[in-house]
Amino acid sequence: MTPEIKQRIEQICRGEVPDGYKKGKLGVVPEEWEETSFSTLFTSTSDYTDDLEKYPLYSLTIEDGITPKTERYERSHLVKKEDSYKIVRPNDYAYNPMNLRFGAVARHKGDMPVAVSGYYDIFTTVFESDLPFMDSFLTCGPMITYYNRVSTGSLVEKQRVHFSQFLEFMLPLPSINERTKIAAILTTQDKVIELKEKRLAEKQRQKKYLMQQLLTGKKRLPGFSGQWEIKGFNQVFTFGATNTFSRECMCEDSTGVKNIHYGDILVRYGEVLKLSEQEIPSLLSDIGAKITTFVDDGDVVIADTAEDLTAGKVVEVQETHGKKVAAGLHTMLCKPIKGCFAPGWLGYYMNSETYHKQLVPYIAGVKVMSISKGNIVKTHILVPPIEEQTAIVKVFSTTDHEIDLLQRDIEQEKQKKKALMQLLLTGIVRVKT
Repeated sequence: MTPEIKQRIEQICRGEVPDGYKKGKLGVVPEEWEETSFSTLFTSTSDYTDDLEKYPLYSLTIEDGITPKTERYERSHLVKKEDSYKIVRPNDYAYNPMNLRFGAVARHKGDMPVAVSGYYDIFTTVFESDLPFMDSFLTCGPMITYYNRVSTGSLVEKQRVHFSQFLEFMLPLPSINERTKIAAILTTQDKVIELKEKRLAEKQRQKKYLMQQLLTGKKRLPGFSGQWEIKGFNQVFTFGATNTFSRECMCEDSTGVKNIHYGDILVRYGEVLKLSEQEIPSLLSDIGAKITTFVDDGDVVIADTAEDLTAGKVVEVQETHGKKVAAGLHTMLCKPIKGCFAPGWLGYYMNSETYHKQLVPYIAGVKVMSISKGNIVKTHILVPPIEEQTAIVKVFSTTDHEIDLLQRDIEQEKQKKKALMQLLLTGIVRVKT
């Protein structure tokens, strides 16, 4: 970053307007950026359909854009056949008037038209070359702030931006030539992120394949042979006490009794939870004082409830280093017999497809799926020799480390894109035209 740009940023942070800039509705922007009406940039489309076979049903999310509706979403959002849906064609934009102020607007980048909720507004750009620019501009920080400022409604949670308001926006924009150059820079960064995400996906596929092979004995590591033992759940585990404290009883304090909540097992933790590497919430001090049963290194905590068949997901706890850890709401605490398992084996094996298939027939429920202790004890555990368990765990630990590095790298690239957007879409950094 050049000294000139640093000085410009410092001036804006102090509330000053640098030479060659002006104060606009989106903040400080270059003087030559002209007020442009959105009605000259976008046109509305309102084609309806009830044919969900021809037009598959998609949803609009803030994080993922326009994506197929998930099984979880379909169960929680009953759809009547007589309802009409709007058609979104390739390169059309959709936005949710209620959630536009959070950034719920996205372009349909698929090849085929789809259907979305009739509540959404659908529009397209007048200038095709504007597509990459608008992908970033419509969701950038200054625009989110602006959406919130102009949204209307008597209740905060029901405030919205109507499409008629959207088309009336008069906002400062760079010339179409500059917009194209800005979009090219951001698109290049998107490609960097996309390539790294593909590498991550491939590494994750490799791990899944290795789990199917190594955790079943179909593929053996060099130097190992012989039969594996098969032991019943009750032969290798005893149950420990768990608690039923909700999120309201937990805090992010680094002291006190740590608490493993079933929701965190389902979405935050991997197969092995090392407390030396990952912070977990604590129970409030007065509540933590009531806990008498704690999780030890090598213990397994199972989430017995989920919204789908992920019920039964497992985390093996390691490296507690004297910290007090409890198993929380909707979990089972399973304590293995000593000397039977290498650190990490149970975490990887019990999250494998091979083991989870044993659970599926016993997972019951409609809106909420769960598995009971009475049923989980009907499963069995494969037990290779300790030395082979250790070698297999090392393979997965190495793979997990590579995946973690890729995920951090991708996050850094995403932060880099956010910084570029902030600099380019406000004109703090200009591109040559």
